[in-house]
Amino acid sequence: MPSGDDPGKSKEDFFGVFLKAKEFTEELLRENERLRFKIASLESQPGSLAELSGDEQAQALSRRVRELEERLQDVETRYRAVEEENKEFADRYIEIEEQNNNLANLYVASYQLHSTLDYREVIRIVQEIVINLIGAEAFHIFVISDKTGQLELETSEGAAAPVTSVALGEGRIGMAAKTGENYFAPEVAHREATPFEQPTAVIPLKIKDSVIGVISINKLLVQKSAFTITDYELFTLLAGHAATAIFSAKLYSTSARKLHTLQGFLDMLKTQPAKP
Repeated sequence: MPSGDDPGKSKEDFFGVFLKAKEFTEELLRENERLRFKIASLESQPGSLAELSGDEQAQALSRRVRELEERLQDVETRYRAVEEENKEFADRYIEIEEQNNNLANLYVASYQLHSTLDYREVIRIVQEIVINLIGAEAFHIFVISDKTGQLELETSEGAAAPVTSVALGEGRIGMAAKTGENYFAPEVAHREATPFEQPTAVIPLKIKDSVIGVISINKLLVQKSAFTITDYELFTLLAGHAATAIFSAKLYSTSARKLHTLQGFLDMLKTQPAKP
């Protein structure tokens, strides 16, 4: 789904081409009728085929056949061009419908992500979105720890991770977190999950230029043989929403713990007897 595309405009273009094809077909029918009328007129005029000698009739018929064959070839060429154009716009229309469907799903997913500030619940929602919206069967979600500065494993799906933390810049996962750039493997379709250190895709979770974690994917649905432009943009949009939701929930959780600790300290002071 290229970000610069306007689905409404693309649909108008598609229907415009559909109308253009309809007009072209009607024009072909009118042209055919004109040719038939011309032949009938020639036959009814003086010097028509009936009044010509055998050789002259054969030559006249040969000329007419060549003329009709040339016209027919031109019509067929134009028809194939319009048919190819229609096919291209039909494919584009299907792509736009898929983009609209993904956008609707992304809207629902975004609403779910931002409907809670419970950290574990947000991680669970992100996990469900990666499964249902992206179609990942094996993946890992890492979040950068404030204490260690490393990527700490939050959850896995479909394959166990051999480690619980990854240093920034270490391997493809750590490098994606360090640079903030997506990684996509050239080969997508795998019957089994790829090794942990050889992910199919690594998507940094970013808030502006700050990376707060990554999603490392090791297996997609079997029927997906390659990433599309729609996939790339869907990954980017999802990563932004997931990063914001995780960061907000994490910040709220930290604040809530500090507030709880402070409240406990204040309650303890209140319960202590006053010194005489």
